[in-house]
Amino acid sequence: MTPPARFAAAIELLASIEAAPRKPADAIANAFFRDRRFIGSGDRRAISTRTWAVIRGRRRLAWWLERAKMPVNPRLLVAASLLTEGWTLEGVDQGFAGGQFGPTHLSTAEETGLQVIEGNALTHPEMPQATALEVPDWLVPLLSAKFGEQTAAEMAAMDSEAPLDLRVNMLKGDRAQAQGALRSEGIEAELTNLSPWGLRIAGRRAVTTGVAFQSGLVEVQDEGSQLIALLVDAKPGMRVVDYCAGAGGKTLAIAMGMENRGHIVACDVHDKRLEGAVKRLRRAGVHNVEQHLLTEGDKWGKRRAGGFDRVLVDAPCTGTGTWRRNPDARQRLRAVDLEELRPKQAGILRDAAKLVRVGGRLVYATCSLLAEENEMQVSAFLDERPEFAVVPLAEAWPLPTPVPCEGPYLSLTPRMHGTDGFFAAVLERKAG
Repeated sequence: MTPPARFAAAIELLASIEAAPRKPADAIANAFFRDRRFIGSGDRRAISTRTWAVIRGRRRLAWWLERAKMPVNPRLLVAASLLTEGWTLEGVDQGFAGGQFGPTHLSTAEETGLQVIEGNALTHPEMPQATALEVPDWLVPLLSAKFGEQTAAEMAAMDSEAPLDLRVNMLKGDRAQAQGALRSEGIEAELTNLSPWGLRIAGRRAVTTGVAFQSGLVEVQDEGSQLIALLVDAKPGMRVVDYCAGAGGKTLAIAMGMENRGHIVACDVHDKRLEGAVKRLRRAGVHNVEQHLLTEGDKWGKRRAGGFDRVLVDAPCTGTGTWRRNPDARQRLRAVDLEELRPKQAGILRDAAKLVRVGGRLVYATCSLLAEENEMQVSAFLDERPEFAVVPLAEAWPLPTPVPCEGPYLSLTPRMHGTDGFFAAVLERKAG
């Protein structure tokens, strides 16, 4: 495809995403390319890169267009994105060259308006704070309370593209073997800094079709997510519950750490998610996992109260820690979403805690940056259940390496740790 044709495709894809604001952009993009199989891998990558550049800067680009008294639409968002990346208006004109496959020429009025943007950076000192941070207005006070003077730096780190992290399945090999297997596929991977199981690949690479992945030697999983599973510290022979297991990413890592010995129950309220984990478990060579669908009025938890050594609650949350990978989620998140999630999180934590035996541990985790979903939830739970106590991170950390965070909890961010944003608290049940 020519550069103009790529721009036209990016405009078309962006229009599809903007037309369905409550639907994840990656799902729309997958359908877009599936319907256009004639687009090669290099062109797909270029189109996606341009589209996601617009999504990452959507509020700021809209601010520039409004400042230039221009309509905010996919065509002009792409043009504005090019200009804020250092393109000249003449270069943008060449990209909007018309023809059979390219976007139509810029009109005189469009060129005049875009002159306001030419030569400027994406962020401008006169932007409102929420616009400059690329977050919803209502979220600024919560982020500022969490990060203080580092709020802008933390949100800037969220603008970067996330690397591709893999977890090596130690049931099938070690990291050196996995690096060699990936290298034979033309993929270079480096060791992660914190996870003893992790490999990191710069940029986006298609690993899921390769032998290393298909054989179960590696699994796609962010390093931060790996650390949550590590913090569960499940030993061979233990009884473990992954209470919000979803498609089983952390279940797989826990089973690996248990060397397939002991018993894991992977629970979720969505049967499709649990079904999706079956293939992953089989590929990984995991066979100590039982799946259980949680339903209203289910007596499973009552019958098994106090019967588990470890219970992981990877609670549903706002997902603010995953915005590097899902920048469009920033546009979808509403204050009411947080309001609805908080009592749900508290209820899940309350129910899961009943499963923990005396002396056992409950690990509460989210992929959120917000104290309202993290520290405040833990504090409220401890007030209600005094038989549980926090195990400080320095004590709960199962590795001989230094702990990655100060304070009692695991609290990861892209800026500080190079991972997605994650939180975890380890709570131990005392007698009483």
